[in-house]
Amino acid sequence: MDPLFLKQVKEDVARALAEDVGGADLTANLVPADQKAHARVLARENAVICGRPWFDEVVRSQVPDAQIEWRVQEGQRCEVNQVVVDIQGSARGLLTAERSALNFLQMLSAVATKTAEFVALVEGSQARIVDTRKTLPGLRRAQKYAVTQGGGLNHRMGLYDAILIKENHIAAAGGIAPVLAQAQAVARQVEFVQIEVETFEQLREALACGAEMILLDNMNPAQLREAVRINAQFAQEHRCKPAILESSGGISREGLRELAQTGVDRISIGALTKDVKAVDFSMRFEVL
Repeated sequence: MDPLFLKQVKEDVARALAEDVGGADLTANLVPADQKAHARVLARENAVICGRPWFDEVVRSQVPDAQIEWRVQEGQRCEVNQVVVDIQGSARGLLTAERSALNFLQMLSAVATKTAEFVALVEGSQARIVDTRKTLPGLRRAQKYAVTQGGGLNHRMGLYDAILIKENHIAAAGGIAPVLAQAQAVARQVEFVQIEVETFEQLREALACGAEMILLDNMNPAQLREAVRINAQFAQEHRCKPAILESSGGISREGLRELAQTGVDRISIGALTKDVKAVDFSMRFEVL
């Protein structure tokens, strides 16, 4: 596994335990130090399982020799009342780890599950579901990882790894042509350069200036179909590769299928990570 990913997991878990455990788990310390336990985590609803690296890190931080056996693998679906993971080890440690471990599992499974629902709605089209930067502070990498487990794609991780030129950037820089010229000067140093347009006139100008990735902001299906046509016509006339077109702005389940069938390449949805309803899991203990 990527060392940077593992480092992020450890940092996320350290913060979570610091805010929950503090100096000591006063209640768990009432349990005999040598007491062993078997814990099972049950799903209380159907979901896509996600969060195993964080869950395991929380458990092993409290119970280094814990035996952890996952019954449902990362990215797979679980059903109501299904046991998703079995754990054996120190009762004290498992009690301390319980809440933080479940918090990661319930939140990340929620993101993966919602993403999978959106992905299913566009199945059969060329459109891919993409996330945004609308994430919980401090948990962006975790949430974006969960999006991939649900079958979605990651957009840029932050402001540092790609360029997304929006309306205010265009206005501040003096227009589409000058801002794209500036962006193309550093294009090789970033993942991608994308520009947001709101009109067909802006779309044509962006294409003429060499834009390879264009965000179509708040366009309805009819407008998206026209944008796809303009893009294809430009590519044919100039014998170049069509730009990647992404639809964005207030997208929900309703109407998603119609948007996907317009021919756009990507549909970005902030709700994947910002409107999260946790999946319900519970942990049950048996002393050994």
